[in-house]
Amino acid sequence: MDRESCVKHKIERLKKGDKPRTLDLFSGCGGLSLGFHASGFKIVGGIENDPLASKSHALNFFRRAPSEEMEKHAAPHDIVEVDPAELIDELQLGNPSTAIDVIIGGPPCQAYSRVGRPKLREVFDHPQAFLSDPRGNLYLRFLAYVEELRPLAILMENVPDVMNIGGHNVAEETCEVLTELGYRCGYTLLNSAFYGVPQMRERMFLIAYVNELEVEVDFPKPSHWIDLPEGYAGSRSVALKHLGVNGSRRRNGQRTLYDDEHSFCAAPPASPALRPAVTAELAIGDLPPITDHLCGKLRRGARRFDTITPYDNSLRLSDYAKRMRNWPGFSNNTGVADHVIRFLPRDYQIFRRMDQGDQYPEAHRHAIELFEEHVAELAENGETLSTKVKEKLRQQIVPPYDVGKFPNKWRKIEADKPVRTIMAHIGKDSYSHIHFDSKQARTISVREAARLHSFPDGFVFCGTMNPAFRQIGNAVPPLMAKPLAKSILRTLRKGLR
Repeated sequence: MDRESCVKHKIERLKKGDKPRTLDLFSGCGGLSLGFHASGFKIVGGIENDPLASKSHALNFFRRAPSEEMEKHAAPHDIVEVDPAELIDELQLGNPSTAIDVIIGGPPCQAYSRVGRPKLREVFDHPQAFLSDPRGNLYLRFLAYVEELRPLAILMENVPDVMNIGGHNVAEETCEVLTELGYRCGYTLLNSAFYGVPQMRERMFLIAYVNELEVEVDFPKPSHWIDLPEGYAGSRSVALKHLGVNGSRRRNGQRTLYDDEHSFCAAPPASPALRPAVTAELAIGDLPPITDHLCGKLRRGARRFDTITPYDNSLRLSDYAKRMRNWPGFSNNTGVADHVIRFLPRDYQIFRRMDQGDQYPEAHRHAIELFEEHVAELAENGETLSTKVKEKLRQQIVPPYDVGKFPNKWRKIEADKPVRTIMAHIGKDSYSHIHFDSKQARTISVREAARLHSFPDGFVFCGTMNPAFRQIGNAVPPLMAKPLAKSILRTLRKGLR
């Protein structure tokens, strides 16, 4: 079937009221999928290389499917090795050219360095070009899937740096290829705190629509307000460096280093007149306190999700907490099984002394104070410590990291603000998100990370603690994906008229 016929077929199907059939590339556990699912899209499949993340995606979006179908969705796939037609056939979705209406996904960003416009253009001219470039093949594969499956709409997500890596704006260059493939494109930077997520997470989002719909790209208006910290403005400036003054379109009178018709769109403005951003306390304050680690009941080892921690139903819930407990299709009125934390016995007393907003320099200072107090206490009791013994004691109390090199490694959450960005490396340590409650003296739990990322309490993460943390940090917050999905759905319906 030729391209024109494929597009017409999909448009006619949607005009009859069918939900847009959506494929999630690099799906992870399904942050984007959940936002689209909640907005009226039909998630028909995902492709993910991580076995546990792939299983999480299947358990959450195909839980009612027959066991054989569920196993197919849960199986990990390497997008480099699986052609689009193979995937569509394996998932039994029909004719590849008509099976998919919308493609969403976030190709991992590490592949972007030093791969620019000439390589991207090879995708259009030589669909197998990705095979010769192991560094840059992941976003090339995204484009290859678009070319073969011919969706009506596309959403791509990535870190802001994708707009300025090695002198290249990969988002702009991607739009150039999509334009040649028959799409109208636009991309911008959005911060999730402006959309009801209790997390200040800045990301690039690219939207494209097939030309036949005759629609323009726009982005959802913010629903919440916060005055972002200076660091976020700085990172935005770096990302926008090659786009001219304030990153505005040249068509608005601003000069840029790109062509007159470059595809960057200024983000819809937020206003102090909007609702205040959702704070950390509103997001996780109702979850049960954890104190077992302070009385020796926590041991080193993998944390499995085999024990339900019941809710305290006597607490008054914030609107956000109610939303997380009662998300349609993912409700949970009993308790949470993944409310587990790291075993960090050296640091509990440091956590207790830190003030909200403190980072590693302050934590290190508190650790030195604890060490000096302990030495003084031993001296008062008549003990004489050798230099060697003192050094060993210091190692037991004071973290070894250089204060100048790791100022942001630790941070105690501020209860009255959204948290800073939850990164994928939270799967290795959680010091970037120390709980604001000093009485609990700990880092956040898996479920708290999920709440701060806007995953509802009924959403399941496969594996143990570390893989679950990593799945959360890698995901797009569902409440960030949801307004994007709603905007895309409105635009699709406009194009169907």
